[in-house]
Formats: sequence, C-alpha cells, structure tokens
Amino acid sequence: MNQPPHENPIRLVLLDDQALFRASLARLLASEPGIDLVGECGNSAEALEILSASPVDIVLLDFDHATADGGGFMSAARRNGYQGRFLIVAAAADARSSAIAIKLGASGIFLKSEPPRRLMQAITLVANSAVWLDQATIRLLADQSVERFLQLDDRGSASRLTDREQKVLLGILAGLSNKKIGENLGLSEGSVKTSVQQLFYRSGVRTRSRLVRAALEGSLGTTNSAAPRS
Repeated sequence: MNQPPHENPIRLVLLDDQALFRASLARLLASEPGIDLVGECGNSAEALEILSASPVDIVLLDFDHATADGGGFMSAARRNGYQGRFLIVAAAADARSSAIAIKLGASGIFLKSEPPRRLMQAITLVANSAVWLDQATIRLLADQSVERFLQLDDRGSASRLTDREQKVLLGILAGLSNKKIGENLGLSEGSVKTSVQQLFYRSGVRTRSRLVRAALEGSLGTTNSAAPRS
C-alpha cells in the first residue's frame, strides 16, 4: 500500500560533484517521506537554474561549493534571490572551516560518517530555522574558537561572559534544552533561562538559532557590550 504524500514536504536540491555519492544520497532522500528531492546537480550552474525555476527549502552541498571564492554557491544563490537554507554535507570539518561556512550563511554542517537517520534529523532541524552541528564539530569549535567568540569589548577593556553564561552557551551550541543544561550544571531551569536572556541581550538577538550563529561568527557581544542588571 502506497503512503499518502506528505502535506508539507521539505523541498531539497542536492549539489555535489562526486557522482557516485550524489546518486546514492539522491536515492536515499527520494525514499524518505516528507522529503521532495527537487533536483540533483554536479555543478553550481545547474543548481542555480533549478533554484530559479522551482521553490526550494534547503540546498545540500559540499564544502568546496559552499566556501569557494568567498562564499561560492551560497553567495551566488543569494544574489539570485534564493531565500532558503544551506546544509553542508562534508567528509570532515575543522573548526576554522566550520566557522567560515556558518558565517557565509550555512545553517549546519553534517558529516558523511553519520548514519542516514541523523541526516534526516539535521534536515528537519535546518528546515525549522535551527542550526545543525554534530558533537565532534561542537567540540572543535569549543576547543579552538571559544576564546574568540566569547570575548567581549566593554569600553575598550577585555570583558568576558561569566562562567555560567559560557557554560550555558556551550549547552545551547550542543542543542540542549534549558532543562537539560540545568541538570548538567546543577542549576534550576529558571536560572538557565535568565542566563539565556542575558546572552540574547549581549548579542542583540531573540532566538537560540540566531544566538548560535552570533557565537560561531564571533559577533557575540558586538551589539550590546554589557548584560542587563538583575
């Protein structure tokens, strides 16, 4: 018995110049309920043509297409009016490349070593305006980039997030709920929520996904240099 079509499928375009990998991933995506594979492409020109002709929610692409020449395909797609999201599918990711990709507009980086079910989770999260980062990438970013995006500038002096705010931020980067962050840190859910609101104020954002992006871009704290007084 055939399944009824999904009411609001996530419309995808796959861009990867490795033909065998692209064909395998295309078959997987086409078999998933709730996914509408609009097209698969081996080069940017083909993908841009599809984006111009059809509504697309997410473009899956590799690092080379995403970051080449200061933004590569992502910049070109934006110039052509594409308003959807980008999810990078990569064999490996280092902290610097990940931060650059996020800053250029990617909504996540998915490693090819992860199981297929995790890719579906990533696609769903990105489609709902979240940022996807696997645990290995989060650890790399935390180890190599935390000082850069946690340091704030307060009237010309080096001012940092409080220890609690740093830990709460890292929990948010890991995709944890306020309740889970509180359990890990021995804090009440209300205390975590207060720290989250302070982080929102420092970065001038209102959502967790935008806070994650601000942290990874190194712009946390550039809008408001001090947290509100309690």
